[in-house]
Amino acid sequence: MVRFDHRDAGTTEAAWRASGFLDRLPPLVVSAATPHLVVLAAHPDDEALGAAGLLVRSSRQGTPVTVVVATDGEGSHPGSPTHSPADLAARRRLELVEAVACMAPDADVRFLGLPDGGLREHRAALHQELSKVLVSVGPSDGPPTVAPPGRLLLCAPWRGDGHRDHRIAGEVAAAVAAEQDAQLVQYPIWWWHWASPDDVSDQVTMRRLTLTPDERAAKSRAVSAYRSQVSPLSPDPRDAAVVGPEMLLRAEREVEVFVADEPRGAAPGQAAARTTAETLPVAFFDDFYRGRSDPWGFETRWYERRKRDLTLAALPRPRFRAGVEIGCSTGVLTASLAARCDRMTGVDLAQAPLDAARRRLGQAVELLRLEVPREWPPGRFDLVVLSEVGYYFSATDLETVIDRALESMSDDGVLVACHWRHPVAGYPLGGDEVHAALAARPGLARLARHLEQDFVLDVLVRPPVVSVATAEGLA
Repeated sequence: MVRFDHRDAGTTEAAWRASGFLDRLPPLVVSAATPHLVVLAAHPDDEALGAAGLLVRSSRQGTPVTVVVATDGEGSHPGSPTHSPADLAARRRLELVEAVACMAPDADVRFLGLPDGGLREHRAALHQELSKVLVSVGPSDGPPTVAPPGRLLLCAPWRGDGHRDHRIAGEVAAAVAAEQDAQLVQYPIWWWHWASPDDVSDQVTMRRLTLTPDERAAKSRAVSAYRSQVSPLSPDPRDAAVVGPEMLLRAEREVEVFVADEPRGAAPGQAAARTTAETLPVAFFDDFYRGRSDPWGFETRWYERRKRDLTLAALPRPRFRAGVEIGCSTGVLTASLAARCDRMTGVDLAQAPLDAARRRLGQAVELLRLEVPREWPPGRFDLVVLSEVGYYFSATDLETVIDRALESMSDDGVLVACHWRHPVAGYPLGGDEVHAALAARPGLARLARHLEQDFVLDVLVRPPVVSVATAEGLA
């Protein structure tokens, strides 16, 4: 195990920023479809320092949240002349309740009361209690609902953090997640102190969660609630603050960093295929369309026709100057969109569906074969449509797609996204993950949403949002 002293200067935040390490990390997508978020903290304040932004975003998206605290952190100031371990335990419990209220006011908090510094000796108890929590918040046997599909998300300290309690908490969380088929992410805290940018292993997949100003403000309030840790208990050196200036600077970052999910039976650090999957190549689509004129049933299935009609009905204006559909396929939706646009562009990666679209649309629509997001159609658009295409991209490429859509979208532009919600083997992302990425983008605000078990439809605009009735002077 790594040995370090929190009183040492450690690696400065300036060094981490100068390295560009944080900027190179791929994004973590927080899905609104997650049925429950469980955050495990080895000690009170771990959850705020490592995962406050995740807690805030999940809570505000409506995801139920449970915070599990393994120890009371009574060992933070050994030999304190002013606070006994019992005093510290009671104080830190109260601080945690205050901090959680800043991040996820409706969260359920579970205190396990295991000994601070003793999780290795109480591994079995931690495993048992954490398992009970995941069972208690898991799916019930009640009647089916329109609840979104997805796996419970377990967030825990990273097993590679260098702190013994954090390592044990991370190892136990990984075991419980594998047993109960939960998704797992882990957060480093002390690793930033003793490691350096050169220490990052290519066997570990880290992802960044970019925080909004509101999420950062909530995190700041949560960290500040731990007065016993961020400020001295007294002038006595044995009562010095545990969370030093550099750690506080890290808590002010625009991002939080998580170690990605690891599959069952994988060696530590081996990332799950889903989290590292690449954008599907053109060969996938060439094979898919070969010898099939309408593989999706756009022209024959009521499901597709109804979804198409709902998409068109959700458009907030009757007419648009210029529209673009990324992933236009055979042009069935494109034709309906073209009837609402002065100029319409359809883009696809594969040649076969573009040929079918050209036969359908003639010269009425500009059709381009482009490798999005590396390539993007020229011009400005007041309507950008991403229909059943976002989950073909890797998480990193999806972020670039959103970037390019915003760059090409006019100030009064509308972005419409519609995606299948059920899991599909081999796709890099799920539909809910695509819409979570769109919802997390600060430059977009939701004007309307239609949510079913099968698909989700979002209409997004640049803030501020103006309703259709308000725009027509009715409200």
